[in-house]
Amino acid sequence: MPEPDRSSLSAGRGLHRDGLKGWPDLWLLPGKPPHSPTASMAPPPPSPDRAPDQTLAFSDELLLRVLAYLPEPHLTASASLVCKRWMRLSGRLRRRLAVRDWAFVTHRLPYRFPDLAVLDLFPASIAAPAAPSRASPVLTCGAVSLTLDPGADPPLGACRFLADDVLDRGLAVVAARFPNLRRLSATAASESAGLMDIAGGCATLQELELHRCTDLALRPVSAFAHLQILRIVAASSPLYGTSEDGGVTDIGLTILAHGCKRLVKLELVGCEGSYDGIAAVGRCCAMLEELTIAEHRMDGGWLAALAFCGNLKTLRLQGCARIDDDPGPAEHLGACLTLESLQLHRCQLRDRHALHALFLVCEGARELLVQNCWGLEDDMFALAGLCRRVKFLSLEGCSLLTTRCLESVVTSWNDLQSLQVVACNKIKDEEITAALSELFCNLKELKWRPDNKSLLAASLVGTGMGKKGRVFFKRQILPGHQRVKGKVLNYPAGVAA
Repeated sequence: MPEPDRSSLSAGRGLHRDGLKGWPDLWLLPGKPPHSPTASMAPPPPSPDRAPDQTLAFSDELLLRVLAYLPEPHLTASASLVCKRWMRLSGRLRRRLAVRDWAFVTHRLPYRFPDLAVLDLFPASIAAPAAPSRASPVLTCGAVSLTLDPGADPPLGACRFLADDVLDRGLAVVAARFPNLRRLSATAASESAGLMDIAGGCATLQELELHRCTDLALRPVSAFAHLQILRIVAASSPLYGTSEDGGVTDIGLTILAHGCKRLVKLELVGCEGSYDGIAAVGRCCAMLEELTIAEHRMDGGWLAALAFCGNLKTLRLQGCARIDDDPGPAEHLGACLTLESLQLHRCQLRDRHALHALFLVCEGARELLVQNCWGLEDDMFALAGLCRRVKFLSLEGCSLLTTRCLESVVTSWNDLQSLQVVACNKIKDEEITAALSELFCNLKELKWRPDNKSLLAASLVGTGMGKKGRVFFKRQILPGHQRVKGKVLNYPAGVAA
């Protein structure tokens, strides 16, 4: 084939440049190999002086021992991104994980992280809205962020959670592939198939956290033979869109008590019930040492049932709008003789009768902690004098408490060894008496920061800050200005310097 005249192509004015697109890209020239555009796009061969991967000489067991010295953030953020082999090995070292996609649970989780001991499935059980918009509000609770649908009623209802059969299939996969699981957080389904699989497959499970619980959902909990720590978040109709008769009542607490007799720690969030449910827990769970009741909706009289908890050491109330509407006569309350710590967090302490009953039941407590509680005035805190064995007192955010009431209570405790007062604005340093000062000298530990304003003023001594703006700036001489008899004279920068 003769070589085409390229000069005629370039000199031809009647032929447009775009017309050259139809010409073949392959030219057979004498003495030259054929040219292909695909061959030019191929990657270049590896350079002979490129350093080989030295870790290929290590066995998987040796490399696992090296990667085991890395802390958890570096193991997942850096080491797993080196290559596929490192990603596979670092997954074998991962012990705790929070999953946010339920499809990952059923397909990739057992292969990516085969030796998990702590697994959180609750974020993955929440289904996002079908078509979330940028203007949709976001509800954040702890480490979980949910996109709300303003057009739905309620905005976060039952439709926002995965179907029960989907949850059961995921729990069945976890039960079959993670026999050494120690802690699990999941969403309870109306059927008990998934939790029954977990109870049969994860024989060493010790800690369980169940969300959206009802009385029927607690039936398979009795199958966990070695369960020691249990956290129950009851199904709330405004949040989960359940019926009004949903949630955890005395029936669920009785089922729980007869099934989990080896419980050491129990947390009840948003649970209903009354005297019968708490009494069943106290009678059956003889090893119970820590009881946390948060945002409860219990009927009156449940405080008297705490006397059945014969081994209880810590009682914690969190976010309770009320303590007990009708605690009953004081002579029928009883007392927790083994109780060591009473903790009140973000509770309403406006009912004098209920607070008096609480201190009577917990009169043997050695530790008393009150943090960010409302309504704790002087006459309410004076009831704490019933607990005469207190060795540790911590007050934080008690803005209505005064120095006089604090002194009258703490001076009556002969065994007090540690005192912490933080952010109690009505307690003033200048109101400290000689008796209170002597008490401070005999304490083993003292943390005294009652007034934030006085603390700020003490920290700003010598800095020139913390004064009124007009007074502060009057005493400053700015570059390029000179104050003479109340007038400001402007000079060039060079003159002022």
